Amino acid sequence: MKIEDVKNLYENYVLNTYTRTDLCMVKGKNSWVWDIAGKKYLDFFPGWVVSGLGHCNKYVVRNIKHQIHNILHVSNNYYNELQGELSKKIIENSFKGKVFYANSGAEANESAIKLIRKFGNPEKNEIITMQKSFHGRTLATLTATGQDKVKVGFDPLPEGFKHVPFNDIGALVKAISPRTAGIMLELVQGEGGINIADVNYIKQIKSICEEKNILLAFDEVQTGFGRTGNMFGFQYYDVQPDLITLAKSLGGGLPIGAMVVAEKYANILTPGSHASTFGGSPIVCSAALGVLEAIEKDNLLENVKRMSKYFKNKFMDLKAKKPIIKHVKILGLMIGIELDTEDASYVYKEALNKGLLINCTQKNILRIMPALCVNKKEADICLKILEEIL
Repeated sequence: MKIEDVKNLYENYVLNTYTRTDLCMVKGKNSWVWDIAGKKYLDFFPGWVVSGLGHCNKYVVRNIKHQIHNILHVSNNYYNELQGELSKKIIENSFKGKVFYANSGAEANESAIKLIRKFGNPEKNEIITMQKSFHGRTLATLTATGQDKVKVGFDPLPEGFKHVPFNDIGALVKAISPRTAGIMLELVQGEGGINIADVNYIKQIKSICEEKNILLAFDEVQTGFGRTGNMFGFQYYDVQPDLITLAKSLGGGLPIGAMVVAEKYANILTPGSHASTFGGSPIVCSAALGVLEAIEKDNLLENVKRMSKYFKNKFMDLKAKKPIIKHVKILGLMIGIELDTEDASYVYKEALNKGLLINCTQKNILRIMPALCVNKKEADICLKILEEIL
């Protein structure tokens, strides 16, 4: 089959809800993928970091191969040993509490919204989120998202959300009311353009939440599982939230979402108040256990810290040579290169032609999020291609 044949299938049978690039991937290994014609690409934006460890990680594949011969799905009104083991691992690496499983980041954030509402109702049912945030595509999570472009055509939207500027503690304090039940934010706004929260800002929010009995939720769908150089982003800030939401890299390529709730609030959602049919199935839990094993055994957190410094130095050198680069924003392996142009999509397209997969967000920011196993040779290939284009 050729790319034209695949495109015809999509044209005839797949709902057109994405802007697709003429690329059909058929194979992947670590930082590399191959298309249907056999061309090789360096993937520095692996599925919005769903393949955050790299494609087809050996521990993940081993676990899936083993589990596929046993049982694939267990209803959540029975016990599932792998879900129990995975929850123990997540809690040991985060904070004392309990875990709820879903299938995506949006569903994990829906869970957080419901828990916050149930915590505060009936007097408190308002949630404050940040401008330029992104929390999902369901009606509640797109309403929580601080970007108008995702909301067009979906009125009426659910009530109970306020949006304030990111990194602006004054605006946040002003927005808090007696109805405020929770504050939810990304520590690094990915889709918003790699906007990194200030450490003091996060510490001030934590203090305010404790003082006013407001739940603090961190959306760690992108920052979770090593992306910042810590297992979770909140550990970089040394601030423990009341709940975090997880997805993307957790499944090593399979769909999974999770919400971790601090012990103090772990009994708010009771039997029958929330559920997910496929959440935490044995097959995805086996993959997730492989993710955690890979991070530990292959010392991937140290690799992220080492490669983050390398990327930062190299991109700052490139900035000195290329005036079109306005800002280099980086935390761990979340990298944003802001260009002095109204539309940087040409860079993304030309990089694709040269065999490099990156992302362009907010029109002028190149978003680069390589696999945690990335090495200097691969980084240099990326830098050389971008230097040629710029």
